[in-house]
Amino acid sequence: LMGYLIRGRIPDEKSNPLNRFLIAAYQPLLNIVLRSPRKTLVIAALVLLSSAWPLHEVGGEFMPRLDEGDLLYMPSALPGLSAGKAGELLQQTDRLIKTVPEVASVYGKAGRAETATDPAPMEMFETTIQFKPKSEWRPGMTQDKLVDELDRIVKVPGVANIWVPPIRNRIDMLATGIKSPVGVKVAGTDLAVIDHVTGEIEKALKDVPGVSSALAERLTGGRYVDVTINRDAAARFGMNIADVQSVITSAVGGDNIGETVEGLQRFPINLRYPREIRDSLEKLRVLPIITEKGARLVLSDVADIRITDGPPMLRSENARLSGWVYVDIRGRDLKSAVQDMQRVVAEKVHIPPGYSISWSGQFEFLERATAKLKVVVPFTLLIIFVLLYLTFTRFDEALLIMTTLPFALVGGIWLLYLLGYNLSVAGAVGFIALAGVSAEFGVIMLLYLKQAWNERVDADTTTRDDLLGAIRDGAVLRVRPKAMTVAVILAGLLPIMFGSGTGSEVMQRIAAPMVGGMITAPLLSMFVIPAAYLLMRGRKQKQP
Repeated sequence: LMGYLIRGRIPDEKSNPLNRFLIAAYQPLLNIVLRSPRKTLVIAALVLLSSAWPLHEVGGEFMPRLDEGDLLYMPSALPGLSAGKAGELLQQTDRLIKTVPEVASVYGKAGRAETATDPAPMEMFETTIQFKPKSEWRPGMTQDKLVDELDRIVKVPGVANIWVPPIRNRIDMLATGIKSPVGVKVAGTDLAVIDHVTGEIEKALKDVPGVSSALAERLTGGRYVDVTINRDAAARFGMNIADVQSVITSAVGGDNIGETVEGLQRFPINLRYPREIRDSLEKLRVLPIITEKGARLVLSDVADIRITDGPPMLRSENARLSGWVYVDIRGRDLKSAVQDMQRVVAEKVHIPPGYSISWSGQFEFLERATAKLKVVVPFTLLIIFVLLYLTFTRFDEALLIMTTLPFALVGGIWLLYLLGYNLSVAGAVGFIALAGVSAEFGVIMLLYLKQAWNERVDADTTTRDDLLGAIRDGAVLRVRPKAMTVAVILAGLLPIMFGSGTGSEVMQRIAAPMVGGMITAPLLSMFVIPAAYLLMRGRKQKQP
């Protein structure tokens, strides 16, 4: 396209009016910098130090909250909830959610689906909320405001609210098992101790700013029909343990006695006692048993039947029993919230010897990503330094480019702070891209400066004034390509910055550091590098 559209002789830089204006504006500033190179570097250092405050104020998270269009309501109730009561609570919460004008449809389930891969207990609800098109929303309404309004409306005693994006929630649950943004896992050997510790953690976390809900899984509250077989009594009737268990299994659970084929589907034929003769302890106690000798007796003659309490579900990780605490965070960044929660738990909750706690959910992803970046980034910088050294064949020049890279990141840090963005993996990707562009700016500027200086060295004009002239000539040649580079990058990133739609949150976090960096990175290469190059070369040059 360039060969087709650009015809004839390429005009000189000075013939372009925009370029003449940029050079005219740049040269006086460059002269000021070259007259006081040390002051320039001091000012640059102060600008770099100014980024420490917004960097401290910017929060941290793994990935920004995505607007997937839909929302998932995943509350948890206390264990021991019956199927009828669960259905009643589900309908109650669905009606409350539907009162919000922006909600188009609501449908949910309680308990587990008919699949072996869904271990959800009866007290776990999953309600999918579909919203109307945003053009039909109330003026000024956003999804964050909708979630806050839904959280105020849906208040059911004994139920802790959790609002999460559907796709993000499935990814988190598959990776860590935690359905909330943050989870606390307590591991140990005694369920009673684990239940006590998780309850104390729940109480402590509810007072942490930014925590909208905290709910510990109850490890007690399950109700079980416990059948204890009396071995001596069974032996008197000529029965063993297996005989009695077979009666209980076939009567309550049923036996598969065959299979029926309906088209392409196969269904087992299960035979067991009708519900009306096995729906209470009294009826279970009088279940008839016929021994091999023909003796007739009831189940209570050979077994003790009672209802006992126990854990509704057993969880284990790394061969240790564990209990979980689900924590939902709203209106605060993930990193600082977890840091405060860790401090509160350390101060208020006693962890017995032999027990441990770990922080999971999205915070676990953040820790993993941070640990990897701590290894990858220094190694990458080392490779870049080696490449720069191979390019310039001088240690000081390669070090000059590396030490000036942080100055280019100042604009990105300030823009993240001004936009209210948290530093996430997406933002880290943007900073890495910005560092690459800044390194390119510095390399090209240094090459132009060296080229102009080498021409004077070849002509044997190496006074300080010659050095200043070489720096002026080399730096001016970088005005047009730098302006073109900055304009192209901004033209490509500004639509992303102000775009909307599914996934735009991630792209905005990637683009923000680069847009902000396009303010400081050009200034770095146009002023700081010439000043540093003058100090580096000026010590060896004699006055005219």
